[in-house]
Amino acid sequence: MRITLLQTGKTGDRFIRDGVEVFRERLVRYVPFRIETIPDLKNRKHMTMREAQESEGVRLLGRIRDGDFVVLLDERGEEYSSISFAEYLNGLQGRVNHLLFVIGGPYGFSEAVYRRADSRMSLSRLTFSHQLVRLIFAEQLYRAFTILKGEPYHHA
Repeated sequence: MRITLLQTGKTGDRFIRDGVEVFRERLVRYVPFRIETIPDLKNRKHMTMREAQESEGVRLLGRIRDGDFVVLLDERGEEYSSISFAEYLNGLQGRVNHLLFVIGGPYGFSEAVYRRADSRMSLSRLTFSHQLVRLIFAEQLYRAFTILKGEPYHHA
């Protein structure tokens, strides 16, 4: 199984970029993992929320292939504990060739992206910036693989 994190817009804060890179480097020891970034929308300030969602949606859908298993990181998605997230990933291995996690922009996803998704996942009932979600998700993905390998990173 290959895993891609598809995100919109560059990561503004250096500490987030550095943290994501730390976990990306760790993850590639367990699974082929890469991060794809769709450029920020130009003139977003002059768009309505819906126009921004639709425009980002077209760009996201352009990066999704027919065989991809798409999981949206979304506040209305299913919540997992770290252990149940690891079990979820384990259940997808062997059934899914390309697992694509998607982080949308600040206004969320268009209806077309929701329709294409195979699943939705929430990292918390708390709200995080779409920038910070990148770091939290990368750490949780790494944690899940250490759980599956029985390594001591997760101490529960």
